[in-house]
Amino acid sequence: MRGFGFAEHGGPDRLGHVEIAEPEPGPGEVRVRWRAASFNHLDQFTLAGIPGVPIERPHVLGSDGSGVVDRVGPGVEGWSVGEKVLVNPGLSDGECPACQRGEEAYCRNYRILGEHTQGSATEFGVLPARNLRALPERLSFEQGAAVPLVFQTAWRALKSVAGLRAGESCAIIGAGGAVATAAIQVAARLGARVVVATRSEGKEEKALALGAESVVRFGPDRPLDKLLWPWSGKAGVDVIFDSVGAPTLPGSVRSLARGGRVVVIGATAGPVVEIDLRTIFWRQGSIRGSTMAHVAEFDEVLGELARGRLRPVVDAVYPFDRAREAFDRLLAPDLFGKVVLLGP
Repeated sequence: MRGFGFAEHGGPDRLGHVEIAEPEPGPGEVRVRWRAASFNHLDQFTLAGIPGVPIERPHVLGSDGSGVVDRVGPGVEGWSVGEKVLVNPGLSDGECPACQRGEEAYCRNYRILGEHTQGSATEFGVLPARNLRALPERLSFEQGAAVPLVFQTAWRALKSVAGLRAGESCAIIGAGGAVATAAIQVAARLGARVVVATRSEGKEEKALALGAESVVRFGPDRPLDKLLWPWSGKAGVDVIFDSVGAPTLPGSVRSLARGGRVVVIGATAGPVVEIDLRTIFWRQGSIRGSTMAHVAEFDEVLGELARGRLRPVVDAVYPFDRAREAFDRLLAPDLFGKVVLLGP
């Protein structure tokens, strides 16, 4: 069957349509006919090659997807052919001690759809039945494909890991990436005062419409901490959500309030950072990492979306034959939200 991905690691020039075997569901599994998939920066890293992560090639990209149940494997109950679904891309074994405690994101065998397995930018996908959820009625297939990875990441990072509380201040570093558009909404939903820090022009009104109180633009002559510090009334920011990495994390740390928390969910612009530890211990701050979410957290944020308290942000939708154009859009400086690819 046709998919969009690569046969060899490298840059975008390696991308194209590939052929992989059509999967069949085994015991406890369901086959989904994908109606829509979406891209994340994780796809860019998978394409380049992630050290220590061997993958099958040709490899299909896409960690998010929605579609309809196409076939049901032996022993599966509760799903019928034709039901509309979206998927949780976090694949845990369901058996290790962490999974038994309901802490699936700590699973010793944790994998992610489209990174460790064939992804959703193709015709069919097979997943454990426990990873399927009914597509909320208010969401289209395109919107459903824009939900899973970014909203669970933002929800867990801000609510569970950072412990963001109503009335606290929260800075979201970046405005247009899909995880940032989710994080702005989540922080506002949790009752925080939200400032968005961006390097790009033209995103202010969109960020404010998602729940931000203020937007600041940083750059080489406008250091991040020199903007966040006055915004906070020179008290510092309680929680800072940073997915950028090397260019911004030192400034995020310098912007912390006493007892403040930086939560790191990615390093899109570089993973190696030099931090002045004196700021950390003097302000009694912390830097915490977060990836994906436990199943209960995924279901919690999906419930918020189903009730309309949060909404997926779709930047653009492309037909399958324009998949390369869709991937290029992911890297555009004026991106705001998710890039969605329709199924073949």
